[in-house]
Amino acid sequence: QVQLVESGGGLVQTGGSLRLSCAASGRTFSNYAMGWFRQAPGKEREFVATINWIGGTTYYADSVKGRFTISRDNAKNTAYLQMISLKPEDTAVYSCAARRGSRISSRDGEYDYWGQGTQVTVSS
Repeated sequence: QVQLVESGGGLVQTGGSLRLSCAASGRTFSNYAMGWFRQAPGKEREFVATINWIGGTTYYADSVKGRFTISRDNAKNTAYLQMISLKPEDTAVYSCAARRGSRISSRDGEYDYWGQGTQVTVSS
């Protein structure tokens, strides 16, 4: 079992920045690929970014490429999502997820554990 807790969300103006954190506990963090997903009101959950178990491979949704950076610190059992140049359309609940094994995935159904999410609101 892996427990995931997100933090770092909040209210920010258009063009602003936030860094989300995902603290993991339970099983060995480095055994899992990590992903970030988001869900806006009235919309389905969508993929944002993913990183493999050692952080050498990343993949991003086109909508965030060049603005968001996913990273991880296995010594701290924490994954991060650095977000810059935020837009109102980035407003959503952001959740991190863990997937057994080293391979990355953009499919939420392939993740085994999920956090509760943190709200990000970007005002125009």
